[in-house]
Amino acid sequence: MKNTFEELATNNFSLEGQRGIVTGGSSGIGKAIAIMLAKAGATVFALSRTGKFKSSEEEIENLHHLKVNITDQKDLKEKVDTIGIDGLDFVVNNAGITSKQKMIDLELEKWDEVQEVNVKAAMNVSRFAFQYVAKAKKAGRIVNITSMAAYLGFNDVVPYAVSKTALLGLTRGLSVEWANENVLVNSVSPGWIKTNMVDQVLDADREKKILSKMPLHKYGTPEDIASMVWYLVAPTSKYITGQDFSVDGGALAFGY
Repeated sequence: MKNTFEELATNNFSLEGQRGIVTGGSSGIGKAIAIMLAKAGATVFALSRTGKFKSSEEEIENLHHLKVNITDQKDLKEKVDTIGIDGLDFVVNNAGITSKQKMIDLELEKWDEVQEVNVKAAMNVSRFAFQYVAKAKKAGRIVNITSMAAYLGFNDVVPYAVSKTALLGLTRGLSVEWANENVLVNSVSPGWIKTNMVDQVLDADREKKILSKMPLHKYGTPEDIASMVWYLVAPTSKYITGQDFSVDGGALAFGY
């Protein structure tokens, strides 16, 4: 064989020489994504409100933290331009918030806040980064972190579900609009991943129902999502765009 399997695996999954942005990179899924992509060889810029990891002493030489107000277009554009001027190969739109309220009691300010962070910020990051990722040598990549809530209905988190459904639309729309611009756009829909955000909406009764309604009957980890993102930004995924990948323990496939 011209190339050994080991050589092909290394070439297909190595991110050496690549540069990328991960939003919401200070904790949970975003933190796991930033660490994994950096360990795969990429220079990663983790954008977050704090500009640092929460509850972690881990330091990785090619992982850099930047403090940013993701809803401030001026601040956000300045950060993206500062990174992009030296090259940009991928963007992971992970930043997100939720709000647990019944729709009948919903404060409209909360609705606006969720859409602003989860949808508008992802749109802005993508359009600000476009001019840079379009010049990537191996095709630029944009990966949006959506949710199983884009497919299934859940009590008390309607604003969140609407925002994640919108991200599916953003993914498909941009994948078509930028198909001939050297940019591939996909998304990943986490299921029940044990993070602080999930803890905000859990109670004992809900947890029992959750675990009973998925074939694997267990929570996923942030690293499970990071692995899928790694695949989508790696050279091996060069013929994939406009797709959403559910990492949910089989929850969307489970019947009754």
